[in-house]
Amino acid sequence: MDNKVLAIVNGNEITQKDIERSLLRFPQETQEYYKTEEGKKQFLDQIINFELIYNYALDSDMKNEPEYIEQVALVEKDILIQIGVKNIMADVDITEEEIKKYYESNSEMFKSEESASAKHILVDTLEQMEEIKSEISNGMSFEEAAQKHSKCPSAAQGGNLGSFTRGRMVPEFEKAAFELEVGEISEPVKTQFGYHLIKLDEKSSQDVKSLEESRQLIVKNILNQKQNEKYISSVTELKSKYAVELK
Repeated sequence: MDNKVLAIVNGNEITQKDIERSLLRFPQETQEYYKTEEGKKQFLDQIINFELIYNYALDSDMKNEPEYIEQVALVEKDILIQIGVKNIMADVDITEEEIKKYYESNSEMFKSEESASAKHILVDTLEQMEEIKSEISNGMSFEEAAQKHSKCPSAAQGGNLGSFTRGRMVPEFEKAAFELEVGEISEPVKTQFGYHLIKLDEKSSQDVKSLEESRQLIVKNILNQKQNEKYISSVTELKSKYAVELK
């Protein structure tokens, strides 16, 4: 059964759905524990204990105590505020024209940067680099040469620098890397750090997402903006209806 009765306390049923609903009040990690066999037993015991205390509170006429009445009023107020805000936000329409205009006016938002993934070998002199180039020409892999000779910490990973976009590397290195074809090894490149030999692993050109690819994000952003505007205008209107005095 989808809604199996797990216990009955003073004539009131505790069902599987009651347990699942109560679980939602807890952090995700706690929820995961209570989904284990041991956790389920502990959680059911806890719910039974709460039900027992609830019956005790009813029988003790605690509903008429000032503390209860005050707490109920606070909760009721919070719920009404939440529903009020929800109603204010509800009537917000987004037109196709607004979506197109947002896409055209925020074109930079939908561009992905040109990127490259490369390995390099870094040494101090051109003479060292020429010797390394010779070793690679004679069969040593670029990665092995990087581990053997490179003074960059990336040597431990065969010279791997990972992925980077334009503007992340020094200009001389960037220019050489982005001019290479995938799998190609550069000529020695001099920078402030020394001499580099660069091997390009991957390269992606700048891309622009289409309107349809961007639609979900655009709708979300416009909705947030219009809801914020509606909230502010509604609160401003309410201030003229209900007196506000700052003390």
